Amino acid sequence: MVSDPPAAAQAAVDEDEDGDLLIVQVAPEAAGGRLDKTLAALVSALSRARIQSLLADGAVTRDGSPVRDGSAKALAGAYEILVPAVISAEPAAQDLRLTVLFEDSHLIVIDKAAGMAVHPAPGTPDGTVVNALLHHCGESLSGIGGVARPGIVHRLDKDTSGVLVCAKTDAAHQGLSALFFRHDIDRAYVALTRGAPKPRKGVVQSRLGRSAHDRKKMAVLRTGGREAITHYETTELFGPSDRPTAARVRCRLETGRTHQIRVHMASKGAPCLGDAIYGSGSPAPGVRAAMAEAGLTRQALHAAVLGFVHPITGEPLRFESPLPADMARLQVLLGAL
Repeated sequence: MVSDPPAAAQAAVDEDEDGDLLIVQVAPEAAGGRLDKTLAALVSALSRARIQSLLADGAVTRDGSPVRDGSAKALAGAYEILVPAVISAEPAAQDLRLTVLFEDSHLIVIDKAAGMAVHPAPGTPDGTVVNALLHHCGESLSGIGGVARPGIVHRLDKDTSGVLVCAKTDAAHQGLSALFFRHDIDRAYVALTRGAPKPRKGVVQSRLGRSAHDRKKMAVLRTGGREAITHYETTELFGPSDRPTAARVRCRLETGRTHQIRVHMASKGAPCLGDAIYGSGSPAPGVRAAMAEAGLTRQALHAAVLGFVHPITGEPLRFESPLPADMARLQVLLGAL
């Protein structure tokens, strides 16, 4: 039987874009019992049944790896529980501007603008792609892929622009999800980076998970996390050839993890320009001036290409999106350095 936890074992709470991240310290004297029962005793706000549900969903982690077995023995140390935020189960339709690249009765492909979130979340209750799709597609979209995120198969960060495909039917949602699961999707991004990655071309293969130092960030991990693979190639250098101050980098994804390209480029010493989370270090003065003149207020990352086989018709589809105005202007200004 697990006794009441000491005060030092009380869970700490961090805000997370997808909910509350509880960091629960299991004291040595509380270890050894069933994990679900131990965590429920330490977190009074969550019932044992709720803990079991979160375990099954992979929302409980230890050292960056999901823990799913509630009957396993609780170990001394920190567990992390991501409790999904309570948001409206049925987002409202909103008449928002969408740039539609392709649409049929099964799916829709849009060119998402920077600053538009894909689905409602804490801090962004509306004004999202989901809200716009519900208005554009009407009742046909309701519930496809779940009522909270209807039609959503993959995501782009709020401040990343570019091509996004969404499903309009269950069959298309299942087919697209299978393509993404098999990595049978052609996805290419353009990043404008601080400095240039070393080497200039290569593959970054790592485990990605939440940073142990900042739970709001993702990081390359030695163990735990999920496999992430990015192929990259530097296509243009800006500034002195021997010590470039910026670069244009083309990235092709094999996997699609949260913040994958942003983390991988930072790990190669070339974070995306304007990235407030992963862009540690200041760009060269000329690059900073170019960013200001171009009006860049977000990470310089754009989903330029999306190619796949239509999951219903079998037709090969490929969509390309030009750089949006802020990145296009910045590229021109960098070229004059």
